[in-house]
Amino acid sequence: MGNKVYRHLDELPSGRAGDERTNGCIVLEGGGWKGLYTLGVLDCLMMNGINFTSTVGCSAGALSAVGYVSGQIGWGARIDLTYRHDPNYCGLGAVKRDRGVTGFSYLFRDIIRDMPLDKKRLNDPARRMAVSATNLLTGEVEYFEKGRCNLARAVQASATVPYVSRPVMIGGVPYLDGGCAEKIPFPWAERSGEKKIMVVRTRELSFRRKPGAPKIAALMYRGYPKLLESMERANERFNETAEMLEEKHKNGEIFLIAPSEPVAVTRFDGDMDKLGALYWLGFNDMKGRLDELREYLN
Repeated sequence: MGNKVYRHLDELPSGRAGDERTNGCIVLEGGGWKGLYTLGVLDCLMMNGINFTSTVGCSAGALSAVGYVSGQIGWGARIDLTYRHDPNYCGLGAVKRDRGVTGFSYLFRDIIRDMPLDKKRLNDPARRMAVSATNLLTGEVEYFEKGRCNLARAVQASATVPYVSRPVMIGGVPYLDGGCAEKIPFPWAERSGEKKIMVVRTRELSFRRKPGAPKIAALMYRGYPKLLESMERANERFNETAEMLEEKHKNGEIFLIAPSEPVAVTRFDGDMDKLGALYWLGFNDMKGRLDELREYLN
């Protein structure tokens, strides 16, 4: 299996982001362990005083948002690169506790005892945060905003992987990964009222998805016809969104960042060297584009 913990853990940055606020919204795509790219980008932003007033995340992007909004440099990366092979965080222990492959109760009850969150900053109403989840009954994406929901529960719903996890119940309604309906939560950013928008992708810009849903979807979710309709359309919608975002970036309407080289990390990858390298790719891609981002923001 190789290393169970990232070998260069002590080289990850740490510390707290400054108190300054950057007017605008940052949009975080999902992608399982490919989210380490996002964590690298976010840590670089925090180290350079870029702390957006609004953050929206989907799936792994919802988890990444937590450390960013709380201003804790290296927090998310340290968790992923330490606990990837802990079965309570990702594996059978998580399945037993949370009926899914990610151990949310282990994260929010046990891990944060050792790596506490800055809850005061996280809960600061001046820093908006929303996460997306898919309503199984309607097939539509819904956004849960910090301060108006149980945030831990909403993040869990947003990042609950279909097929291998039981839906998360919120208000008597079953929810799954926001990516089932909408893989990049850009619409919330457009509606947020912020004039500046930055989008963090987790695959190279040329990446496109094959239309349609996996055949297993019709078997597993036959009781949710609206969800199946959404899943059937989700990949085409993703491809259209990817094209639209590139066009908006070219026109200077948004700032778009994506991996500068093809991403070999898979959704459930366990190769710690690959995961660590993806984090640093995100960090260094962002470092190389800081001037471009500042020019866009100003």
